[in-house]
Amino acid sequence: MNTSQCFHCGNDVIKKDEILFDDRSFCCNGCKTVYEIFSQNDLSCYYDFQSAPGATPQDIKGKYDFLANEEIVNKLLEFQESTTAIVSLYIPHIHCSSCIWILENLQRLQPGIGASQVNFPHKKVRITYNPEQTNLKQIVEILCSIGYEPYISLENFDEGKKKIDRSLIYRLGVAFFCFGNIMLLSFPEYFEVNEFWIEQYKGFFRWLTFALSLPAFLYSASIYYVAAWKSMKQGMLNIEIPIALGIVVMFIRSTVDIAFGYGQGFFDSMCGLIFFMLLGKLFQKKTYDFLSFERDYKSYFPIAITKILPDGKETAVQVYDIKKGDRLLIRNQELIPVDGILISEKASIDYSFVTGEAVAIDKKSGDKIFAGGKQLGKVIEMEVLFSVSQSYLTQLWSNDVFQKKVDQKHKSITDKISRYFTPALLLLSVVSFIYWIFIDVSTAFNVFTAILIVACPCALALTAPFTLGNVLRIMGNRKLYLKNAIVIEQLAKVDTIVFDKTGTITTNEKTSITYEGTALNDFEMKLLKNVLRGSNHPLSRRLYDFIPPQDKMETTSFEEVIGKGIFAEIGQDTIKLGSSQFLQHMSENTHKKTKVHVEINGLYKGSYVFNNQYRKGLEQLFENLDKKYNLIVLSGDNDGERSILEKMLPKKTTLAFNQKPEQKLAYIDNLQKEGKNVLMIGDGLNDAGALAQSNVGISISENVNVFSPACDGILDASQFEKIDFFLKYSKNAMITIYLSFGLSLLYNVVGLSYAVTGNLLPIVAAIIMPLSTITIVSFVTIMSNVFANRK
Repeated sequence: MNTSQCFHCGNDVIKKDEILFDDRSFCCNGCKTVYEIFSQNDLSCYYDFQSAPGATPQDIKGKYDFLANEEIVNKLLEFQESTTAIVSLYIPHIHCSSCIWILENLQRLQPGIGASQVNFPHKKVRITYNPEQTNLKQIVEILCSIGYEPYISLENFDEGKKKIDRSLIYRLGVAFFCFGNIMLLSFPEYFEVNEFWIEQYKGFFRWLTFALSLPAFLYSASIYYVAAWKSMKQGMLNIEIPIALGIVVMFIRSTVDIAFGYGQGFFDSMCGLIFFMLLGKLFQKKTYDFLSFERDYKSYFPIAITKILPDGKETAVQVYDIKKGDRLLIRNQELIPVDGILISEKASIDYSFVTGEAVAIDKKSGDKIFAGGKQLGKVIEMEVLFSVSQSYLTQLWSNDVFQKKVDQKHKSITDKISRYFTPALLLLSVVSFIYWIFIDVSTAFNVFTAILIVACPCALALTAPFTLGNVLRIMGNRKLYLKNAIVIEQLAKVDTIVFDKTGTITTNEKTSITYEGTALNDFEMKLLKNVLRGSNHPLSRRLYDFIPPQDKMETTSFEEVIGKGIFAEIGQDTIKLGSSQFLQHMSENTHKKTKVHVEINGLYKGSYVFNNQYRKGLEQLFENLDKKYNLIVLSGDNDGERSILEKMLPKKTTLAFNQKPEQKLAYIDNLQKEGKNVLMIGDGLNDAGALAQSNVGISISENVNVFSPACDGILDASQFEKIDFFLKYSKNAMITIYLSFGLSLLYNVVGLSYAVTGNLLPIVAAIIMPLSTITIVSFVTIMSNVFANRK
């Protein structure tokens, strides 16, 4: 049987099963799937697969045996349950959109992988897999075999200690060395010095400048050649093509000048061009890194968790104040912010926040529970294993499962401009070159190169992400924490605002509570207090704080029906709390007040009446918003406070009471069908569906560790009266983007007008390019800060 070797893995290829890459290269059956995935999508990485194959089985044999050690694997995994494990791997070789595509389709290469998601700026891939079908060692080996070997170091696994990629700095240094030395050697020619010895050795110095230009041309500028080649392989024309073409043209022209004695060439300009372009690229990279840092470490969720002190008292603390060894209380529907050990007898944890699958997992005392899980049922206690990772919580919040599919207008504008920019630029440069070649050959080459360089749309591409990133940072500093930059554009489009009432326009503080009905004895008060301890509903939290401290009791069962009430058992006693409909008890004035009704062991006891305290600045806020927006208040309570709200709020405000959670969702859906862009502001528990349905959903946080994964933002309750500022600021952010688009295009128009007329040298064009980027970044920073300081 005829065989040959697979060029990729080195194994024998049976002729009948071979895949022919070219006239000489064959692929074995084991690599066939990879080839088919690449080829059917016509990806540039197909070229990488062909010319730079991944590791062979011999290369990686035994290298990752340590990943068979369960103790080591547990340190690397972010999450692990019976059928689901999640790991984030740092892969330095991610460099283009094609890399993203293949890494997000790993499930087609390895059975057991459920999903993979690439974080391009951090060069990480987050892989969800089934440990019963595959393991981490197999996943790492398949990554190595297709050329994406991950960087794994147990000692330096912390994000901040990873190997730093300094290749751009090295390229910049080489380009600067070549540029500086060539300029020094060219001074006699700059000043037309005609000394005898200079004239005698002119040829030597010219060839020396040629030799000095080679490291910059071959090494420093290689990233532009590679990017241009990959772009052409994909059938796309990106901005790297004219840059690479300009560099190559200058090098060839300069070499011809020296070889035929026409002059010294443009090696100084070429190296200067490479240096300044790499300087601009480094500036752009630092800009993105800065925004990434701000987003990861300053976007703290304004949520609190209940910490149990050594003396048994409970206190609310910010999540980033949690330390290893702390004891935490987790209520129904509450997010587990850290990894820990379950202390309570048992728990039911919903990990849909992590995995996207809403399947509750039962845990028993002593089991490890992971950050991102949501407690279902009665209150539990846990001990903290690790301090909280805010970047991990942000990552969970931004899970693709909960992303809303929206169009980004500014992004589409950038895409449209970029799509036609490069072809138009190439056409203009060729026409200008043909025009000038009949007038002055030297000027023709200068014009051709200057046009290719000066019109680089780097600033155009940077303006939107930098503006929105800076706005995200400023809003975060003012305690509005948005999921991502897309939300800012959606906020700018809002024309209708829907408010929940309880816990949103009312505050949990300074609320007057009275009791009506049969007096509760000490034991009944103890039952009531312990049941309320497990609930996160705003009324439950207020009532829990209102009832005096009681001895703790173990809750046998706990069920909270969203929008209705609670049914719980403590030993032989049953407790029912909630609305009159839930308890099936109607009294004469039930429908006129906000009440929590109490039933113990089947006997109706009475009700707690809440006289709501509205948030500070509510009337002024609604007055400001009424000028530009349609305002609606949706409430699950009865209409007992309608008359109060009608006096407080503008006349055009729509009031809708007795709205169940599903009715709130339907109400918003109907508004959207009418063409409205809806902002929903709620408490994140009863309003989860409405927050998800709305164009923008913002959850109010007030010492509660509950919010909907589908909400787009979290607003600290202390900033409620500034909602109109945030809406105005989002509109101003979009204005800033369009102004910076105009400024960037103006740069290009002015630069091109000088380049086409032959009045712009390539070296000057190379200096202008990073300067335009710096100007744009400075402009959007100043504008976004100016708008932020406006009241």
